[in-house]
Amino acid sequence: MSASHVNVYEKIWIALAAVMIACFLGALSVAAGLHAVHPPSHVETIDPVLVRTDSPYATPEVIYHPDGLTEVIARVEMFRFLPAVIRVPVGRPVRFRMTSPDVIHGFQVVGTNANVMVIPGYVSDFTTTFPNAGEYLILCNEYCGLSHHQMQAKLIVEPTSEGELP
Repeated sequence: MSASHVNVYEKIWIALAAVMIACFLGALSVAAGLHAVHPPSHVETIDPVLVRTDSPYATPEVIYHPDGLTEVIARVEMFRFLPAVIRVPVGRPVRFRMTSPDVIHGFQVVGTNANVMVIPGYVSDFTTTFPNAGEYLILCNEYCGLSHHQMQAKLIVEPTSEGELP
């Protein structure tokens, strides 16, 4: 047997390995290409240049709907959250809709499962319920610049009477 002789079974395994590598690289390329256009949790886009002047985010607010849903329209920018104090009712759904006009920020309500990345050009949207009344700290958990460590806000979860909006 010469040194250049390769067994038929070895050729089959080499071919299978090459096909598998090609499939993995193809799947990786397709997934990276799809998610590079739109991150999976950010499907609504907005022009970051107009966020401060011509959008619902120009005047951030908390909206109490008659059906019990509370909607928080927030703007996250260097180095603040707007509104800086958010009041929501305990035990009712709260929908957060937020965007950023400048850089990537994080929005984390400490001690809860509310945690989202806020990316310029996209609207971050999630709904949660806060089961316990109290004050919660809101922090930016994505480094956004020199004063990042001072970026915070307050979420106040208030008890309400039946049939009464906060």
